[in-house]
Parts: sequence; structure tokens; C-alpha cells
Amino acid sequence: MDAIFTANNVWMMICTALVFFMHTGFAFLEIGLTRQKNTINILFKNIFIITVGLLLYYLVGFNMMYPGFAEDSSGFFGFAGFFIDAPANGMTPEYADGGYTWWTDFLFQGMFAATAATIVSGAVAERMKIGAFMIFVVIYVGLVYPIAGSWKWGGGFLDAMGFYDFAGSTLVHSVGGWAALVAVYLLGARIGKFKEGKPQAIPGHNIPLATAGVLILWLGWFGFNGGSVLSADPELTSLTLVTTCLAAAAGGVVAMVVSFVMYKNLDLTMFLNGILGGLVGITAGADVMTPESALVIGGIAGALIVFAVAFVDAIKLDDPVGAIAVHLICGIWGTLAVGIFSTNPEHTFLIQLTGVACYAVFCISTSFIIFFVLKKTLGIRVSEKEEIEGLDAHEHGMDAYPDFRLNEN
Repeated sequence: MDAIFTANNVWMMICTALVFFMHTGFAFLEIGLTRQKNTINILFKNIFIITVGLLLYYLVGFNMMYPGFAEDSSGFFGFAGFFIDAPANGMTPEYADGGYTWWTDFLFQGMFAATAATIVSGAVAERMKIGAFMIFVVIYVGLVYPIAGSWKWGGGFLDAMGFYDFAGSTLVHSVGGWAALVAVYLLGARIGKFKEGKPQAIPGHNIPLATAGVLILWLGWFGFNGGSVLSADPELTSLTLVTTCLAAAAGGVVAMVVSFVMYKNLDLTMFLNGILGGLVGITAGADVMTPESALVIGGIAGALIVFAVAFVDAIKLDDPVGAIAVHLICGIWGTLAVGIFSTNPEHTFLIQLTGVACYAVFCISTSFIIFFVLKKTLGIRVSEKEEIEGLDAHEHGMDAYPDFRLNEN
């Protein structure tokens, strides 16, 4: 038993490291798809998110997300106190059925907490004030995400209802995606994005770096989904990694084909976002899908990416990295897909839809309040001059590439 316990815990620690490494992927993707004059700003936000996110999760988040709801509780909100302290059995096989220790549990879940805010970072790139964004991160990661997470993963009312989200298509990706949608709406589009009502391409400055970011994220998903098995169970871990990879591959290929049919070009950025869409889509049910179902789910996610990106442009919202299409739209699809394709007959479409609706209402309302108050007080958008000249110079007084400065609008 001790050997199995050790092996399980080692696997979970490896998965924790892989999820941590995903923040490198997010950073590379975001800076690659945006202009070089805003590189420092994006990197600063990503570093702020992971550092402050972990501190907040230690201070209040973990005990708010796993409050130990009483049987007569509503299952909506609970709080087990500030900071964390391992229970008497926290370092023994008695904890979590021998899957991992208490401290590994905290660290693995803490890596997830910061991801929701990272999703928003890409959507608001190139025009949001850094101070306002930092305040949003503190509130959203410190309060909103743990409360939302407690509803399912913490044994709250949605868990009691039978809602299923294996690794976070909704609990992580849509929670971040809804906030991204609200932020983009309140911020407005970047200067030059729409001319005479038509969307204009604003190319990213380093597509090779964006490509590396997506491959790093795919690698990190081995920990994101593989670790969500919550042990090193050979059969379930293997199935989860197979469905994850097949969905990613199908998402990329379908996005490439659909994009080519619609626009008559082989768009690498659409290919990359298709891969991410497939990964987000399979995340809700990676452990309860057959490989064939994973191909279908990932493929549909890839097609959704192309249509969602076009729709976001059509309604004149500016999302520089496609975060809304990838994380929100594919997160919703993946969650609903559990009710269609799951091998567990207890998973139903209606309950999955109910869960999606609950998170939509909660995340839209909370993120709107946060951003609206910030907009009316501190302001959330930089000045026109700052946006044109770049946030790196005005917000940070630095240049990411001082020896290779390019002329940019």
C-alpha cells in the first residue's frame, strides 16, 4: 500500500508541475499573437496571476473551494477558515483513498485557480490598465473562482444534483471565458480593429512563439487532465490521456479544414486555436469518453472555433487571442457533450445544461460588477496615446526587445 501511495503522489506532483508549466504556454501564446510593444505588459500580468493566485489560494481560496459543506447546507457557499493546515491523516493513505497527500492536493488545485484569470489576460490584451487588471485578479481568483469551484468539486449543490465536470471545461475555462466576454464588452475594441464596421487583422509579432505556446499547453494538458484522475490509476489515466490527445488533434485538423473552406487559406493561428478548442472541449469528460467520442467532441470544437471567432468579430468584440472562442464556447460545448457522449448513464444533458446556466449567471454578474466598478472609479482602459505607443513603455518603462525595435502602429 505504501508503494502505491507513493507512486500515486509522485504522479500527482508531476501533473502539478505540468499544469504550472502551462503558464509558460499561455504567456508565449499571448505575446506571440499580440504586438511587440505590449510584450512586457502581458508577461507581467501572467507572472502576477500565478504568484498572487497561489498566495490567495493559500490564504482563502482552498478553504472556500473545499469548505466541507454540512449535510443541511445549501451547498452554495462555505468557508473553512483562513490559511490551510493538514489534517491528522493528511500525509497518509487514509487521505483521498491514497491518491495523494493533503499538500499535493492544495498545490495541484492551486495551479488550476490561476488559469481562469490567465484566460482573461489574453482577451483584454493591448488596452487594459495594469492596475485595474491586478485588482480584478485579486477579487476573481480570491473569491469568485473558489466559490464557483465549491459548487461541484467542493461537494456543493451542483455536485449533489449530478453535474459533471472532470477537469474544468466549465469550472476553469468557462469561468474565465465569461469574465473575458464581459471585460471585452466593457473595454471596447483596440484602435484600428474595426474600420467602417469591418474587422481588420492586427497581426501578432511572433507566430513561432505562439506555436510553441500551444505545444506547451498541449503538453501541460497531460497534467491538467491526467492529474484530474486524482491517482496514478493505470487504466483511467491512460484512457484520459488518449481521449485528450485525440480531441486535440481532431480539433486542430477540423479547424484547419473549415478555415480553409471558408477563407481559402491555411491559417496557422486558426489551426492552433483549433487544437486548444479540442483540449478545452474534452476536459469536462475525458475520463468517461471512448476514443471515438473524443474525436467527435474535438472535431466539433475545432469547427466551433472558426465560427465563434467570426461571430465575435461580427458583433464587434475584440479578442486578440481568441480566448472567448476557445475557452468559453468550447468550454460550454465540452460540458454539454458529457450529457451526450458519456459512458456513464447518470450524466444527462439537462443537468449539464443547468450547470452551464448556473455558472453563466454567477460569472457574468460578478465579473460585470467588478469591471463596471473599476471602469467608473479607476478606469479600465489606457489612454489613446498609451495604446498607440504601447503599454510596455507607459505602464512598465521597459522594452521587451530593445535591440530589435520595429515600427508599429
